[in-house]
Amino acid sequence: MEEYKFNSDNDYIPMEESRETFAEEKNATVILEDDHKPIAKRRTSFKRVIARLCACICVAAFSIAGGVVGAHFMVQNKLDSLDEYYAAKYAEFSSDNIEVVEDVHEDVLAKNENSDNKEALEAIVKSQKEASSVTGQLATIINKSSNTSPYATVAAAVKDSVVEITTEMASSSMFFQQFVQSGAGSGVIISEDGYIVTNNHVIEGATKITVRLTSGEEFIAEIIGSDAQSDIAVLKISSELKLPFAIIGNSSKLAVGEEVLAIGNPLGELGGSVTNGIISALDRELTIDGQTMRLLQTNAAINPGNSGGGLFNMKGELVAIVNAKSSGTGIEGLGFAIPINYAYEIAAELLTNGYVSGRPAMGISYIEISNYMDLISFGVSSYGIYVYDGGETPLKNGDRIISLGEYEVSDSATLKNAIQQYKVGDTVEVMVARSGKFTKLEVTLTESKPVTEKSEPKLELSK
Repeated sequence: MEEYKFNSDNDYIPMEESRETFAEEKNATVILEDDHKPIAKRRTSFKRVIARLCACICVAAFSIAGGVVGAHFMVQNKLDSLDEYYAAKYAEFSSDNIEVVEDVHEDVLAKNENSDNKEALEAIVKSQKEASSVTGQLATIINKSSNTSPYATVAAAVKDSVVEITTEMASSSMFFQQFVQSGAGSGVIISEDGYIVTNNHVIEGATKITVRLTSGEEFIAEIIGSDAQSDIAVLKISSELKLPFAIIGNSSKLAVGEEVLAIGNPLGELGGSVTNGIISALDRELTIDGQTMRLLQTNAAINPGNSGGGLFNMKGELVAIVNAKSSGTGIEGLGFAIPINYAYEIAAELLTNGYVSGRPAMGISYIEISNYMDLISFGVSSYGIYVYDGGETPLKNGDRIISLGEYEVSDSATLKNAIQQYKVGDTVEVMVARSGKFTKLEVTLTESKPVTEKSEPKLELSK
């Protein structure tokens, strides 16, 4: 209520009648306070209040409506821009996605022109070409979708390409008792006719390999080839139906911080488990089981049994094969995987030859003596690498290798690393301990090929 005050001398309204007239004109009531100072209080009309309130509401409504309309046009323009962006981005997706597969295909076939198994590699290339556009569509859906988690979309699209692997192998105890030892891991189907990529260490030494699909179907797998140096192996299963398979991506285009999903069979009994994370590093050099490897690092949860499983980007592409986790007190978030560009190159060689061509080897068979029980069992006095089959080299049974070229040799890891510093055809000096003396010999390196039958190690030491 508005108030009008007057001084006690009535400077503005000298007479009571004047005050009443003033009050009437102003639609107010004149009240005399205790100190007889007249106060005029204005009576505000109820209709006027309602009118002001309505005006405020109308202004607010028009403002909101204008904002909504403006936002709509802004969002629509943004969506139109996104449509154009995705259309442009994935118009060339197919050729970009298949680039790695085609390049490897050409290189491997050029190196192995006389191979009898070219058809398998060509079938994989064909399958990958036909399926690459599907991955492009998936990537578009993932990027444009706001209603479904991108993790759920990718997992649903690729999880059926990851399989559970269980192995059996015959082992002997120290008392020569025979027993069957079992193992477990994961694998990734890379073709509709059942070729599977996994880790060498998952199937190494296995006498029986069983592959289980997400549907629950089980198959006995055949080993097409394996390579300990890269830790890659290729299996084959036969099914009357076309199998779901992973689309091979391009690991060279990964970036640190990029999101990925790891899918595998942790602990050997939790098949189809999905964990998410990011690419933590792109080129970690690690030595695993005596082999030096360059791996991707991820913080996606990796556990025993995940080995051989897939690491997928958010386009649904297979970008790596999981193969290791750093373990220890207080260590978490350190998982490693083999980049798919390298893994597929090895897989293609295994598919074509059954082994990786062009690798140097000494052409001998040897055994590593690394513990006291072996010292007693083989009747030697020093730890190290002992030759038990010299092949076509001047090395003899019982020779202990001291060095190869300029590299000292103390175990199988140092011997393998030394050999990898040379090429097929190189002649290197090898120092051995023989009959209590050090002897230097020359060995010409040959191409490394798989040994189908291994003889039982038996040392015949020179007296």
